Amino acid sequence: MTTTQLETTQRAAATPRKGSANRDRMAGPVAMAFIYTFLSFLALLTAFPFYYMLVASTQRTSEILRIPPPLWFSGSLALNYSDLIAALPFWNALVNSISISTLHTLLVLFFCSLGGYGFAKYRFPGREGLFAFLLATLMVPGVIGLIPSFIIMRWFDWIDTWNPLIIPGIANAFGIFWMRQYIDSAVPGDMVDAARIDGAHEFRIYWNIVVPVITPALAALAILTFMGKWNDFQWPLLILKEEAKYTLPVALSTLRSLRGTEIGVQILGATGAIMPILIVFLAASRQFISGITVGSMK
Repeated sequence: MTTTQLETTQRAAATPRKGSANRDRMAGPVAMAFIYTFLSFLALLTAFPFYYMLVASTQRTSEILRIPPPLWFSGSLALNYSDLIAALPFWNALVNSISISTLHTLLVLFFCSLGGYGFAKYRFPGREGLFAFLLATLMVPGVIGLIPSFIIMRWFDWIDTWNPLIIPGIANAFGIFWMRQYIDSAVPGDMVDAARIDGAHEFRIYWNIVVPVITPALAALAILTFMGKWNDFQWPLLILKEEAKYTLPVALSTLRSLRGTEIGVQILGATGAIMPILIVFLAASRQFISGITVGSMK
């Protein structure tokens, strides 16, 4: 084969065929349209239970149990709301849950980030062994410590108070591990050393240098902690005795016995319990996803 023929063959091989180029151009929009259609269908499928929850909260039991069930709002919302308020102190329980969950979450963010910073940036005797022991506690089921924790709370005379719901767990193993991993990868050691050379004390380094860098991890931990404390039922049920101090899940557990089998009232109460954590998640979803996915990509 001559040089001219070889160059012609190479150019022909390097030049895409017209039909192939057209297929590639068509495959892009078609594939993207299919992907977006499929994802939109999944999103609607995921959102449907929340939509039906809102619909059912405006209906009475006779409407909810109809076949096929109605998929649009009814006019019984005011009646369901009046029954809910008459059955239990809903707003008081809602404020209790918000207060307890918020205070507990703020304390967890402070102490767990402080502990994670210590494990990530300090070298002290027994550091590895202490951290291994901390991780080992994650394998212990929480129900095992339920009775000992109750006895300790009784010794402290904390029964029927908010203290057992807020203070225990503010420096938990998962939160310290989470923050230690994030700080170790996101905060350069040279930055900490430079701050020490400039004369910054340790807490100022933590507060002014470390905390602004770890905001995504703090947001993720805040959402996980707030949701966990908000949905907590067994521990508040054991601790709280007075109805005025009930959290929302405990208060809603009494709804069925108080109002019989009126399903619309129960769903309205459940809707009121779900909406705050849904709002919190949507408000911090960007930071939550950023904190969750840290380390997955360089």
